[in-house]
Amino acid sequence: MNHNSNTSFNLTCPLCQISEGIPFFKDRRNYFQCPECSLVFVPPQQYISTKEEKSMYDLHENSADDPGYRQFLNRFLIPFLTHIKPNSHGLDFGSGPGPTLSIMLKENGHSVVNYDCFYAPDINLLESCSAEKAYDFITATEVVEHLHHPKKELERLWSCLKPNGSLGIMTKRVLNQKAFTHWHYKNDITHVCFFALETFQWLAKHWNATLTTPEKDVVIFTKGRK
Repeated sequence: MNHNSNTSFNLTCPLCQISEGIPFFKDRRNYFQCPECSLVFVPPQQYISTKEEKSMYDLHENSADDPGYRQFLNRFLIPFLTHIKPNSHGLDFGSGPGPTLSIMLKENGHSVVNYDCFYAPDINLLESCSAEKAYDFITATEVVEHLHHPKKELERLWSCLKPNGSLGIMTKRVLNQKAFTHWHYKNDITHVCFFALETFQWLAKHWNATLTTPEKDVVIFTKGRK
């Protein structure tokens, strides 16, 4: 990993791309915070390789048969279900090696397709989202912190959502610089983007969306009508 001076890093915010990040914290990696949207990010020069990233995900043992994992996902699912209509059709983005949220959504009467760049890489699910092909809802649980290109990925998801549709995101939030210093979440080297509440508020304004925050790790964006 590159630990040279800040000038050797690409500090353009990977989300808003409006401002350059300012130093926020440093351990074995460098972390910068965008003064525009408050995203904390690791510079691309310090990302691990795709092969290393995949090998770490392969170790995940989450499954629909694990009551503890279901309980964890219920913190997202229970409030999210109040935002979607019966028999909705959606996409679970970043479904991982053991898709579970999609199964739980199906148990509640919804139809769901899974997309994951490593385990379910059908890019057609994300492209050419015409009005007929768009989704009533999109879920992204414990995935946005892994995104190398959050602007591109989140904009694409938003474009695939129908008017009045809901995008639900579950990720732990940056609170402040002091809390960040001993935050376990940053120690996972596949985590490269860390969202604050202000980041989600910036996104809601950018998208002209309604933002709700039903849980400390959960946000739900509702798309307006055009």
